[in-house]
Amino acid sequence: ITNSIGMEKAALHEPNFGGNERKYLLECLESNFVSTVGKHVKLFEDELANFTGAKHVIAVVNGTEALHVALLLAGVQEGDEVLIPSLTFIATANAVDYCAAIPHFVDSDWNTLGLDPKALRDWLKVSTDVRSGICFNRNTGRRISAMVPVHVFGHPCDLEGLISVSNEFCITMVEDGAESLGSWFHGRHTGTYGFLGTLSFNGNKIITTGGGGAILTNDIGLARHARHLTTTAKIQHPWEYIHDEIGFNHRMPSINAALGCAQLEQLPNLLDSKRRLFKRYRDSFKKVGQVKVFEEPEGCSSNYWLQ
Repeated sequence: ITNSIGMEKAALHEPNFGGNERKYLLECLESNFVSTVGKHVKLFEDELANFTGAKHVIAVVNGTEALHVALLLAGVQEGDEVLIPSLTFIATANAVDYCAAIPHFVDSDWNTLGLDPKALRDWLKVSTDVRSGICFNRNTGRRISAMVPVHVFGHPCDLEGLISVSNEFCITMVEDGAESLGSWFHGRHTGTYGFLGTLSFNGNKIITTGGGGAILTNDIGLARHARHLTTTAKIQHPWEYIHDEIGFNHRMPSINAALGCAQLEQLPNLLDSKRRLFKRYRDSFKKVGQVKVFEEPEGCSSNYWLQ
């Protein structure tokens, strides 16, 4: 792509359909299984599990609903407070609100752009009590049931620090990795450190399924429950419609998953191109005084999504 003066131009976050997208979409259409029962859903989930190292992946309609269901599975209840970073997209707060819980915004760390574990610990020490394994906000009397680290722009949070805070104050950690597919913290993929993790495949993400998201977990029981909840909580039966809890029609359609399968094949090259583009930005801004280019935190590998 070139601009009006003939210089090379790189897309900021436009999707790239340069692989087998047409082929896999046509396969899906010709199979007639374009909804959630098509084979491409399981293929996409298996390939995501292989890439991220998560034992179980549940593909859903978007990243917001992935986070919503993950918070429910983490035990977030009506009236609870959930700790989220001040620097994030509104979907993080919306997912908390969908649980009838209360978003509690906390400080972000300049070195990671994510939740600041030191500032959070300092505040929790003076503002909360842990009673019988439950953290309570002294000022509001509400339970603080979860924290949601967001890997902003694909840069991993200080997960070691946040896990320590989570354990010390009995607050469940659910990772919002909407922007961080292809990002690693100390050699392990983001979204695999928390009680649960989530991803997004919106049209502006590093790969896209048009719309879509995923829940990541290493716990088979949680995976089964997530799959059940996102499939209207219907108990399998040849003809009866029995639903044993309030569920959601959130499973990813096969036609979206087919697109995702083709996108995943290109992910290593996309990550490489993002990294090369970042280096061009970094080298160019070295010549500009009083400007600092944000780089991946130490010990991490960022996908440099928004480059």
